[in-house]
Amino acid sequence: MMRMSPSTLFELTTRLSTVLGDLEGAGLRVEIGDDFAKYRSYRMQQPDRGPIYAMFDVASSYIDRTNGFWVCAFNASGELVHTQAVRLLDLSGTSLATHLHDHRHKYITPNSTPDPDLTFYSGPEALQTITGKVCYHGDFWLRSSGLGGPRSLGATSLLSRVLLELMIGAWSPSFVFALVPKQLAAKGAHLRYGYCHCEPGRWLGPDQQVTDEDHLIWMGERDMANLTAQTPQRIKSTASVSAVRSAVQPVDGKTHLAASANA
Repeated sequence: MMRMSPSTLFELTTRLSTVLGDLEGAGLRVEIGDDFAKYRSYRMQQPDRGPIYAMFDVASSYIDRTNGFWVCAFNASGELVHTQAVRLLDLSGTSLATHLHDHRHKYITPNSTPDPDLTFYSGPEALQTITGKVCYHGDFWLRSSGLGGPRSLGATSLLSRVLLELMIGAWSPSFVFALVPKQLAAKGAHLRYGYCHCEPGRWLGPDQQVTDEDHLIWMGERDMANLTAQTPQRIKSTASVSAVRSAVQPVDGKTHLAASANA
């Protein structure tokens, strides 16, 4: 872990204390760790989700406090409602394109292709320019709880901010990237996560068929500096969420937003 000046460390601590306080106010207890055997045990308790990706699974990859950490959150009942993790990659002298080609099995969504050995990721131009000290941000999940839940209060951005702030402070990477499903990217998920670059990409199978579509989202050093210079957003008040809820009217057994609700 790199050494930060006292003033930089104080600024980081102040920002994170505010963010963590807001998340606690929204009913989320955040846990941060680097024991990936413990992280695996958390993920194994989620039968309703897909399996943990190999990049963060100690049963498949070498990952510990030297090259990774995770962020989890629990609700008031102690239930796991959020996960995300980051891994540090040494891509000195190579590119993300080569890395994803050589280690594609660790990134391919399980059961998405008839032959992982002949499936490759392509499309984004940034694959060739992302190099050096690079971080992979993945396994982001936040349980949906409807209006009044963490998502509607703005917890997605704050939870991502916690990981990114710690990652930048600890490792000062040249780049950070993530892979986001096409449907989430179309809804601007990268902006909620704090990323400013988003490029469409595709996994091509043995017959050049599209087996999956993931957008590459990423930031460079200047982008990360701009992110940390911005004051983190605050959790929305329950009053504002209640105002939206009051505008929800049942129509023919279905729920619709009334015309008076703000888009």
